[in-house]
Amino acid sequence: MPRSATTSRTPLTRERALAAAVTIADAEGIGALTMRRLAKDLGVEAMSLYYHVANKDDLFDGMVDLVFAEIVVPAPGGDWVDAMRQRASSARAALLRHPWAVGLMDSRTTPGPATLRHHDDMIGLYRAAGLSMALSAHIYALLDAFVYGFVIQEVALPFTDDAAMQEGADEVVQTLPVEEFPNIHAFMAEHVMQPDYSFSAEFDYGLELILRGLTEAARLERSDR
Repeated sequence: MPRSATTSRTPLTRERALAAAVTIADAEGIGALTMRRLAKDLGVEAMSLYYHVANKDDLFDGMVDLVFAEIVVPAPGGDWVDAMRQRASSARAALLRHPWAVGLMDSRTTPGPATLRHHDDMIGLYRAAGLSMALSAHIYALLDAFVYGFVIQEVALPFTDDAAMQEGADEVVQTLPVEEFPNIHAFMAEHVMQPDYSFSAEFDYGLELILRGLTEAARLERSDR
C-alpha cells in the first residue's frame, strides 16, 4: 500500500508533525528537514502542516521542546551536586540521541512549555539548595557550556567507537615522523592507544572536576554570608 494512503488515515496533529520532524533530523540532520519533506513523510499536503505548525521557527521550537522533555531534572531536596551530575549526564544522552539539537537549544526566542518547565525546575533546584541567584546562574552557564561543548566535539569525531579511534591513532603513529611530532606520538602511545582508553570517559572526568570547583564555590559563598 502506498505510504500516503497509510499515513493519511491517522489524523495530523502538532505532536505527530513534531515527532516526524525529529525523526528526519535524527536520521539525516537538520538540513534535510523542510516543510515539503515533512509533509511527504506524513503523507499530507504541505499546506496542511500550517494548521499545526505556524512556520519553520515554530517547528524548531517544538522539536527543541521535545528534547528538553527528555532531560531529567532531579527533584529538589537532595544533594544538589549529585542532581547536577544526573542532569548533565541526562542532557548529554539526549543530545547524543538528537545531535542536531545542540545548535538550537539556546537559540529559541519562543520556548515551549517543556523548555520553560525545565529551566524553572533547575532554578528551583538551586534555590532549594540555598545557592544565591548569581551562583546559580554561574553553575547553569558553566555546566551547559561543558555539556554542549563536549557533545559537539563527540559527534564531530571521525570515529564510530573507541576501537576505531585507536586504529586511527595507530595510523597517526605510523605516518607522522616521531622526530617532528614527539608529543603527539607520546600522547597516542601512552594514552589513546591504551587498552582501557575511552573518549567518552573524558566526559565523566571533566564533569567531576567542574563539580568539585562548584562545590568549593558554594562553600565559599556560604562562609561569606
